[in-house]
Amino acid sequence: MKLPPGQYLTEDFPVLTAGPTPRVPTDTWEFVVVTEAGEKHRWSWAELMALPSEQPTVDLHCVTKWSKLGTSWQGVSLDVLLDGVDTAADYVMVHSYGGYTTNLPFEDLRNGQAWIAYRFDGEDLHPEHGGPARLLVPHLYLWKSAKWVRGLRLTDEDEPGFWESAGYHDYGDPWREQRYQGD
Repeated sequence: MKLPPGQYLTEDFPVLTAGPTPRVPTDTWEFVVVTEAGEKHRWSWAELMALPSEQPTVDLHCVTKWSKLGTSWQGVSLDVLLDGVDTAADYVMVHSYGGYTTNLPFEDLRNGQAWIAYRFDGEDLHPEHGGPARLLVPHLYLWKSAKWVRGLRLTDEDEPGFWESAGYHDYGDPWREQRYQGD
C-alpha cells in the first residue's frame, strides 16, 4: 500500500462540504454539458440510468490529508457522456447543485479517468457524499470530484472554481502535494 506524501489512511468516509447539503430529487435532477459554442447536451436521471455503467474501485485522497483506499463505486464514464460532443475545449468548469464549482483540464475527464457516480459501496449515493450523483476524478484531490454535480461547461480558457478562487491549487495532484497555489 502506498499513500501520496503527507496523507494518512482512514477507514471512515469523512464528510466535508463548503455549505449546506442540497437535496436533489431524481425526478428533477439533470446533467447538462455546454460546449464552448453554447451547444447543450442534457440527460435526465432516467436517461443517465439507461447508459452503460462501470464499477470502478479507486483510492480517494482529500486535501485535508486523509486517504481511503479501495472504494467501490458505480457510475457512467465521462467518455460515454462526452461521446459525440463536438468540442475543442481545453478546460471544464464543473457546476453543482448548491452553487459549487471546480475547474479541470478537459483531458482529466477522458480516457477512463472520471465518472458520474451514483452508487457507493453497493448503495445509492447518500446526499452527504454528493448523491444523487457526483463527479468522481480519483487521480486528483477529492475537492475536484464535485458533489451534487449538475453539469459541465467546456471552455477554451481555464478559470478558477470555488476552492481555487480561495487559494487552492488549480490542478490538485495528491502525488505532488498540490494543495495550495504555489505548491
